[in-house]
Amino acid sequence: MTTAIIMRSKDIRPAPACIEYKGMKFLITDRPSDNNISVFIQELKRHRVVAVVRVCEPSYKVDSLVDQGISVYDLMFEDGTFPPPEIINEWFQLLKKHSREHPDACIAVHCVAGLGRAPVLVAVALMELGLRYEEAVELIREKRRGAINAKQLSYLERYRPKSRLKFRNNRSACCVQ
Repeated sequence: MTTAIIMRSKDIRPAPACIEYKGMKFLITDRPSDNNISVFIQELKRHRVVAVVRVCEPSYKVDSLVDQGISVYDLMFEDGTFPPPEIINEWFQLLKKHSREHPDACIAVHCVAGLGRAPVLVAVALMELGLRYEEAVELIREKRRGAINAKQLSYLERYRPKSRLKFRNNRSACCVQ
């Protein structure tokens, strides 16, 4: 095998994973680049994504996303860890806002490989919607094999939902991907 083939085989990442629960839709992906942003946008449109949440360092220009009517939010935190309280608060504000404005749409979340930080944010949202942490992790891992490391799993085990995604009309529709 040549070095190029070996390098490409190491960089194989899972396909984008659509996670739906109680009317909320999340699309977990890996990080795009300026070189593949048009393919990324096509995938977002296929899932009716209205917002992208980047939890890693920016690797692409957002102009083409914004031109397509897709909002971009930066909620960065350290790789391999779990989100600090201020990121969690911003995450739920964003989910509630987009749920009210676009109840049938989806929110995309990505980190570098889509296996750590992005799945943890989605898991927290699923827990706020009523799943136990084991159920949330299992649902995500069904579509993102290898998602959520031991440190992040321990965080989810200790996380206590605070009804942050409850709506006055008992509707909990939101999209996150």
